[in-house]
Amino acid sequence: MNLQQIKYFLALSGELHYWNTAAKMNITQSALSRQIQSLENELGLLLFERNKRNVKLTPAGRFLKDKWEVQLSEIEYIHQSAKQIHLGESGTIKIAHPDSISASIIPDILAKISIKYPQLQVELLQILYENQQEFLRNYKIDLAITRDINIISGLKSKKIYTDHLALVIPENHPYQTFKDLTKETLEKQKFILPTIDEGSSYGYIIQKLFNSFDFVPEVYLHSEFGSTIIALVRKRLGIAVLPDSYSYHESPGLRFIKLPFQTELYLNWRADDHNPILSNVLKLIL
Repeated sequence: MNLQQIKYFLALSGELHYWNTAAKMNITQSALSRQIQSLENELGLLLFERNKRNVKLTPAGRFLKDKWEVQLSEIEYIHQSAKQIHLGESGTIKIAHPDSISASIIPDILAKISIKYPQLQVELLQILYENQQEFLRNYKIDLAITRDINIISGLKSKKIYTDHLALVIPENHPYQTFKDLTKETLEKQKFILPTIDEGSSYGYIIQKLFNSFDFVPEVYLHSEFGSTIIALVRKRLGIAVLPDSYSYHESPGLRFIKLPFQTELYLNWRADDHNPILSNVLKLIL
């Protein structure tokens, strides 16, 4: 017994006519008869009562029809789900990203994924800079969006976006534009800055900003989380330098002054990962 024989049986049980069923299933009437007889012989029971005028289901045939219709639908669903997984259309992909782009490019990326692959589940994570490469190599995440390019073997990186630094200040702060910044006025400010990891190119860009004014900031607080820094600036505990992407967050009581210093965003993934889900998502993003 095989699935095709069960499909022939279900088709005949719906039509109750050998010629019509054979035409519908694209086989000859004699071939259909042989398939039904083979099924009956294997099961050791009659599925249909036949005479020259009529074909009707036996009680055992009606029972099997009800059960097999449900089971065949389940099997077809399983097969379709397996095909979607094979094609990378369903399953789960884990993406790590900085908090700064939560309201800027992340929604656009997710919109593309949800439209193209509505069955695909996406898990978003925020992890520390020093853990990003380890998480990628150990398959804890599938993609990492970072402000630093990964240069270790086994990982690929590609630039996907160019952001700028921004000065984050209370809305009534005297600074209005970048031209208002001078060494003398900066020296009067308290700064709340992101925690900078050693070797971070993002940290180098912030340092480059201050070097351009020949100035060393008075750092009042450090934090790993930009959302925390924004809340502290709103409390007037200092001013901050953050990626301009944070301006997409709802930040009442604050102003963002765009600075002429760029910070790049990179997409990072395992070079030898042939997961079709990853491949599909990379084609959408890159």
